[in-house]
Amino acid sequence: MIKDNLSAILSSIPSEVTLVAVSKTKAVDRIKEAYESGQLDFGENKVQEMVEKAALLPKNIRWHMIGHLQRNKVKDIIEFIHLIHSVDSLRLLDQINKESIKKKLKTDILIQVKISKDVSKYGFLTNELDNVFKNYLSNKYRNVNILGLMGMATFTDNISQIESEFSLLSSLYNKYSKMTNLKYLSMGMSGDYLLALKYNSNMIRLGSAIFN
Repeated sequence: MIKDNLSAILSSIPSEVTLVAVSKTKAVDRIKEAYESGQLDFGENKVQEMVEKAALLPKNIRWHMIGHLQRNKVKDIIEFIHLIHSVDSLRLLDQINKESIKKKLKTDILIQVKISKDVSKYGFLTNELDNVFKNYLSNKYRNVNILGLMGMATFTDNISQIESEFSLLSSLYNKYSKMTNLKYLSMGMSGDYLLALKYNSNMIRLGSAIFN
């Protein structure tokens, strides 16, 4: 039961940790079951799927974009998105700011950092972050709020490697928190979220642990 899974997870994590239910590929009735159990934050990785679900489900759901976001798709979600986790390039950051200006909105985002050695993973390299925050603090992106960092660890059984990647992101979060007011360190999925919590993650993205 989804309700039982949610209860078990919530009882195992600190109260200040935000749980995002990864609802990609999940049917609307299953998302509604989670919603009726008290879950409000849901993560999707495809724009069209998110748009279709948002039209069918309660309006107070907080939608999170957790997958790679193409610049030409920003306009489709900008008016209802709660948080974009996957801002992985300056061009995408510029586009979100432009679309936000058009709609007279302030859009909340996370900067995705490439902490994994997996070449298929997206994200800013660690040596690119200074430039991102320099631009942000100089008010280049007036209609964007950077609320934190997001990262995905390598898919591996090597626990020490995962810990090393989470530790790196946690240290980067601490560094940039001293420059601006950050709120979220988003790392940890169904297979590694307990490890992520050890490294101060306060937003986890769980799919199979909830829906399977």
